[in-house]
Amino acid sequence: MIDAVTGAHLWADRFERDLIDVFSLQDEVTIAVVSAIQPKMLQTEIAMATRRRPENLTAYDCFLRAMHQYHLTTRESLAEAIKLAHRALELDPRFGFAAALAGDCHASNVALGYANDPQFDREEAVRLARLALRIDDGDPDTLSRIAVILAGTVGDSEAEIEMADRAVALNPNSWRTWNNRGWVYVLAGLPEEAMRSFERAIRMSPVDPLLHMTFIGIGNALMRLRRLDEAIVAFKKALRHNPSFMPAYRGLASAFAQLGRDAEAHEAAARVLEIDPAFTVSAWIAQVPKHSKRFVEGLRKAGLPE
Repeated sequence: MIDAVTGAHLWADRFERDLIDVFSLQDEVTIAVVSAIQPKMLQTEIAMATRRRPENLTAYDCFLRAMHQYHLTTRESLAEAIKLAHRALELDPRFGFAAALAGDCHASNVALGYANDPQFDREEAVRLARLALRIDDGDPDTLSRIAVILAGTVGDSEAEIEMADRAVALNPNSWRTWNNRGWVYVLAGLPEEAMRSFERAIRMSPVDPLLHMTFIGIGNALMRLRRLDEAIVAFKKALRHNPSFMPAYRGLASAFAQLGRDAEAHEAAARVLEIDPAFTVSAWIAQVPKHSKRFVEGLRKAGLPE
């Protein structure tokens, strides 16, 4: 894939297979190309938007800049992403992607423990999700975002699972639809099915810029299945993709503590507080009530403040 304007090389791959079933090979190549190109094109468009002068921004430029901040997944970057997504909506009130992204950012503030006012963020997440749904109820990426938002705020598992399943049916070649389906199933208390979705997401986009979210999802599903050693591996993979991703350290702190690996648990807990000095277990429970008692007790054993 070549940028037609600059001539820059963006993406290439090679496929070597036996020609036993040419139609199956065609399907495999199609899926691989579609799933690889979409995130690469988005990353390239984001890079172009960040180079433009702020006074020349369109709604789509604002959306791309918001996506860049969303990818960083920090307290500050999510706040900036919300501002940019709302600016995109001001410029184009029918921009459903921007509404869904803004809602996702508000929901992420709650899920990641960043919210100063969790109730406000929940209400804004739901409001923006429903706005996006009214604008476009047939886009798979938007549907999958909304399914996760509602799973974390409303908790109507049957409706949210139906929406997540519809998103992957509409676009089975998308990392986002499979990743978000995994999170919906985690929040619904169905970790085995969540694992299958996360594994499919990785196959769809093995170099996705948000792959740390997939690995943290796998870690959470494995924690619910009491497969703590495997969860630790998943959390460490998340950190290789995003070294400052605090939820991965939080997962490591709990898993190590539950296994009695106290030194490693305390080290992970120290990293949690280094990234988010205001973190407390009680505040996090108030914002994210769906985690298991074992996970919470692991945080306490790791030495995180109450």
